[in-house]
Amino acid sequence: MTNNCDGGDSLSSENLFARLPDHLLIEIFIRAPVKEWPQISCVKKHWASLFRCELFWQAALVKNFPLADQARRWPGPIPRGLNRRRFMALYISKQIFALDGEVDEIVGHTYLFLKEQLELSTTPPHSGILHGTIIDQFIACGKSRDLAHDLASLIWLAVLDNLEENEHTFALLKRLAREGDVFLPYPYTRSAKVQWRVFEKLFTDFRDCFNHVDYYDTLACAKSRFQPIPSTWLGF
Repeated sequence: MTNNCDGGDSLSSENLFARLPDHLLIEIFIRAPVKEWPQISCVKKHWASLFRCELFWQAALVKNFPLADQARRWPGPIPRGLNRRRFMALYISKQIFALDGEVDEIVGHTYLFLKEQLELSTTPPHSGILHGTIIDQFIACGKSRDLAHDLASLIWLAVLDNLEENEHTFALLKRLAREGDVFLPYPYTRSAKVQWRVFEKLFTDFRDCFNHVDYYDTLACAKSRFQPIPSTWLGF
């Protein structure tokens, strides 16, 4: 008898939770850690639909970034997007790029722009075009040339470190390594740190993916840009 009563109470609690209106479910979900949201969305189809609606992301913005509504739209080639996009940009900016506790939304948007261009495009634009777009965006937002160059370098490094290890990324890194040097004025040239990271990932994370010809072609490109090169890059 006791077991039946306990089961009934449990079932009743589940039914009550299932009958909560959407705005209350959203208020509950946005208080859970962001890393748990994908798991929560898998519990029920209706919950998954809530995570896709703009009302959820608007509430999440207000809860996690209360000053977001005060931000003005910025000029430049990289748009701000809807609430979900804005939340992703602010979250990335806070987790990866927060400097002195300051969260800059445009930095997160620029990270998303570059990562999507490199990962989702079958033939991404030349890296010089992507880098120039990022520099133009920061300058349009009032940042100095030096700061624009520094932020662009940080974003390139972060994106390169977070690319998935697959055939597409291997082909992408080879293309970035072999792109001809384009002589552009500062700050439109990529930093040496970014170029170094491309070769470093190729010769460490993707070393076993090379064939004989690709390896020596890429090594020649590395030697033409950097001297000396690490001994760990040598040897096929």
